[in-house]
Amino acid sequence: MLRHLVAVLTFTLILARAALAQQDIVWVQIEARPTLAEATERARAYAADLPDVNGFALSSGWYAVALGPYTRSDAEQVLRVYRAEGAIPNDSYIAFTNSFRQQFWPVGSNLLSPSQPALPPATPEEEPLAALPDESPLVTDEAGIPQPPLPDESPTEARASEAALTREGREALQVALKWAGFYDGPIDGAFGRGTRASMAAWQGANAFEATGILTTLQRATLLRQYNAVLEGLALQMVRDDTAGIEMMLPLGAVSFDRIEPPFVHYEANGDIDARVLLISQEGDRGTMFGLYDIMQTLAIVPVEGPRERREDGFTLIGQGGDFVSHTEVSLANGRIKGFTLVWPAGDEDRRLRLLGEMQKSFTRIDGVLSFAEGGQSEQRIDLVSGLEVRKPKLTRSGFFVDQTGTVITTTDAVASCGRITLDNDAEAQVVGTDAAMGIAVLRPEVPLVPIASAAFQTATPRLQSEVAVAGFSYGGILSAPTLTYGRLADLQGLNGEANLKRLDLQSLPGDVGGPVFDAGGAVLGMLSAPVINGRQLPQDVSFSVDASAIRSLLDSLGLPTTAAQGPEAIDPVDLTRRASMMTVLVGCWD
Repeated sequence: MLRHLVAVLTFTLILARAALAQQDIVWVQIEARPTLAEATERARAYAADLPDVNGFALSSGWYAVALGPYTRSDAEQVLRVYRAEGAIPNDSYIAFTNSFRQQFWPVGSNLLSPSQPALPPATPEEEPLAALPDESPLVTDEAGIPQPPLPDESPTEARASEAALTREGREALQVALKWAGFYDGPIDGAFGRGTRASMAAWQGANAFEATGILTTLQRATLLRQYNAVLEGLALQMVRDDTAGIEMMLPLGAVSFDRIEPPFVHYEANGDIDARVLLISQEGDRGTMFGLYDIMQTLAIVPVEGPRERREDGFTLIGQGGDFVSHTEVSLANGRIKGFTLVWPAGDEDRRLRLLGEMQKSFTRIDGVLSFAEGGQSEQRIDLVSGLEVRKPKLTRSGFFVDQTGTVITTTDAVASCGRITLDNDAEAQVVGTDAAMGIAVLRPEVPLVPIASAAFQTATPRLQSEVAVAGFSYGGILSAPTLTYGRLADLQGLNGEANLKRLDLQSLPGDVGGPVFDAGGAVLGMLSAPVINGRQLPQDVSFSVDASAIRSLLDSLGLPTTAAQGPEAIDPVDLTRRASMMTVLVGCWD
């Protein structure tokens, strides 16, 4: 399949090659490796299955494997098709010629020769993070295999140049060695035995003589490797006087979009599905704690991940299947400021390096967002300042049956759920089901003490007697359940089912799983989802699972139930209060 795909793509791209001289040349970068040997091996492996495989040195000191050259439209097609077929990594992206230096693969090729169209000069945001020496030419052996450059200094000369380093410069080398996995000691700027050993190990891994003393070129190479992960992100210091924040932002991945207080939105501008929020508003500790609660309801802050709330700030880390979000907020002088970084999952090296740069550079300046700032954004209950509120994929109703928080609901509410919540807060687990009757029993992970729980009616109710259903008809939009009144139409289902009661009552899907009350506040059963088998029932036809079926399931689980004491009717106000205290919103989440 892959070879057929390659043949089709190759034929298609050959037709477009003649246009390259008149259009911008781009590449599909598929890998980057820290050493020539690794990059050469990977290029050779890709070349066995794919056409147009090339290898180039990068200004960072790493070596890239790329496909091309292509026009932009051809590159996008290659990227899309090869990604879909699994021929190249999912994090492959479109790269530009000015990010490449000398070519090392195929041996003897030079697609970057002067005969090619002139390349635009590097823009300031494409420059390396630190000033580094000029690139050394690639050296090859007699077989044309790339070799590491010769040492630029003797050990004595290296020690002399090393002595000129500042403390910050020495600490930067230790940080880079730790990042590369060769150093696990303290970042103290002292080059003792542990640091020297890590330097020697790094030299050996990068085909240098393992002296334990880094030359000027080797120090530059190490720092290039450390900074390579940020290449292409175009880190720049951004000063936002409106929000009163100055910090480094990856403008190669995000760009300013809008202001919707308390957030300044920076949205993705390329292949990286990233987002940055600047957070700024006036307020006190109570305001900050409210923001802490609100942000945990947002879709950009997954439920999984550590949270820390302090007296002067908070940190929220959300770890989802597709992305990771990191929020830091602090309170000072009556102003709440911070930021959120949302970054694709699986790109941890780059995310953590970027996060570190943002944290180090974050600075408070004069200015704070006012809620009068920004345009007339859409106002919806499921949006907070332009951000979508995290919502369950399905909600139904349920009700408490004991004083430890055990809940009865419909099996529809708990099918294929990643997690189950009660009132969007308490986590719960399924402890028993009756699939035939569609009943599920939930137990909260942390015991709850409800104000009221169900008392089940054991006597046979009268036909045409008044009944009421309590449920979250609108999926939790309203903070309390809705009470819907109707009548008991039949003591059995349409097909004579003994454990069903037919109700003359108009209900909504969100009501399913809620308790069905008689006029005295006793629970007759649970509102069920009817199985209609393609038939359209009248809108006022609903069904209730009989209380006896619910009690039977609870008895089998060893859970006690309470029987109603008397048949006397109660005031509708009292019934509404009892229903509100007993009924719970059941949420099913991915």
